[in-house]
Amino acid sequence: MSRKKSILLAGNWKMNHGPGATREFFRSFRAHPVDGAELRFYPPFLSLETAVSCLKEAGIKAAIGAQNLHAEKSGAFTGEISGPMLQEIGVQQVLIGHSERRQWFGETDELILKKTRSAIEQGFEVLLCIGELLSERQGGMTEGVLSEQLSRILKDPLCKAAFSDKLHLAYEPVWAIGTGVVATPEQAQQTHAFLRGLLARSLGEEKAQNTKILYGGSVTPGNFAELLACSEIDGGLVGGASLKPDSFQALWEIVALHSRS
Repeated sequence: MSRKKSILLAGNWKMNHGPGATREFFRSFRAHPVDGAELRFYPPFLSLETAVSCLKEAGIKAAIGAQNLHAEKSGAFTGEISGPMLQEIGVQQVLIGHSERRQWFGETDELILKKTRSAIEQGFEVLLCIGELLSERQGGMTEGVLSEQLSRILKDPLCKAAFSDKLHLAYEPVWAIGTGVVATPEQAQQTHAFLRGLLARSLGEEKAQNTKILYGGSVTPGNFAELLACSEIDGGLVGGASLKPDSFQALWEIVALHSRS
C-alpha cells in the first residue's frame, strides 16, 4: 500500500517581488482549495504584510511564511527580523537553513539548530532545508552530508518532538537550484526514502511517515508531475517557477490532479 501524502506546494520568492510586484502577482494568481494539499508563499520581508493582505482580499486559502528569522526575540541585531515581528503581521511559517543562507551568509548547522529551536518555541511551523553540493553528490557523499546536516536537529528533544507537526523538511540538491538541472525522479525518490528512513530510526515510523519532505531544485510545470508521482515526495519548494502567476498556478493544478488520482 502506498503512503497517503499530504502535499505542500511552497513558493520561495527569494530577493524578488517588492510590495508592488506582490500586489500584481496576486491580482493574477488564482487557486481553488485542494483536499489534502496546502499552498504557501515565502516572500521577502518587505512584502510579507502585503502578501498577507492580498491573500485575504483574493480569498485564496494559503499561508505566508518568512524566508528567515533571528534566533533572539529582540536585541541589538541590526538588519535582522524577529519572530514576534513576524507574528504581529500574521506570519506563522518560516523557512530555515536554505542553501543560500548556508553558502552566502555562513549559516552553520549549529546556528540553524538555534534558529529552529527558537522558531518552534515561538509557535512557528518550520520548513528546514538540507542538501548537498555537486562535488558531494559526485563523491558519493550525499547521505553522509544530509545525515550531518540533520544530526543536531535529531539529537535535540524539542526539535524531535516537533517533527510531523511543526517541523518538516525540504531536500534541495544545491547543484539543481536555479541551474535548470533537476534530480531525476529516481534520484529524488532514493534520497527522500533515505531521509524518511533516517527519521524513522530516530523518531519512529509514525512521525517519519507524517513528516513532509519536499523536493526543491529547478521544479517546473514540466517536471513536477513526475516528481510528485514518487511516493516519498510530498510536494515542492519552488524558486523561479513561483515568481510568475501562470507557472505557479500550473504547478497547483498538477497538485490538484495528483490529489484526485
